[in-house]
Amino acid sequence: MSNNYRLFYRRNLPHYQPVNTPLFITFRLAGSLPVELLQRLQEEYERSIAEIDKTLSVREQQEVAYAAQRRAFGRMDAFLDAATTGPRWLEEPAIAQLVANSLHYRHGRVYDLDTFCIMATHGHVLFTPLTAKTGKPHALSSIMQSLKGYTAHEANNILGREGAFWHHESYDHAVRDAEEHERIVKYILNNPVKASLVTNWRDWPWSYTKHPIP
Repeated sequence: MSNNYRLFYRRNLPHYQPVNTPLFITFRLAGSLPVELLQRLQEEYERSIAEIDKTLSVREQQEVAYAAQRRAFGRMDAFLDAATTGPRWLEEPAIAQLVANSLHYRHGRVYDLDTFCIMATHGHVLFTPLTAKTGKPHALSSIMQSLKGYTAHEANNILGREGAFWHHESYDHAVRDAEEHERIVKYILNNPVKASLVTNWRDWPWSYTKHPIP
């Protein structure tokens, strides 16, 4: 796997990868969100950022921007959980297992795997990239390209189809502190509970965490 690590880069979304920092990633199926919804969320987010009171401190401005980002992400994730149209290939047990195995396979190789959950239309994962031979962290872009490339090829074989399987870009967020880390772990594990698929996260077969959560 090539390593093109950068602290920050931007495609449609901004991507920020501090060294030795857990990353919360949401990756979804191609065609799982309507284009008009994404445009509306982006416009709302950009309006929120434009309206930030410049008299606030830098720290306060960052908090307002972060709150706007969380709102947009929450609305996107709620839509994915409730979607009744579009692809739902991850609800096929063989494909969900394929993705779970692939997430585990990379543990200890390119990242330290923390927590994940695979839903019908998308997945959440929390991991910390390991240091590569270059002395820099394994790049998030390379990790996700490898994961998506392999699983897309294998899943399409299982489904007997061709074409895009994953949406080309993932949402990612650098975890800021221990409190946020705990909140994200619980958010990931309780995704199927929130979606009314199970009453206890342990009953969902496509979840994992390394933490001894009671």
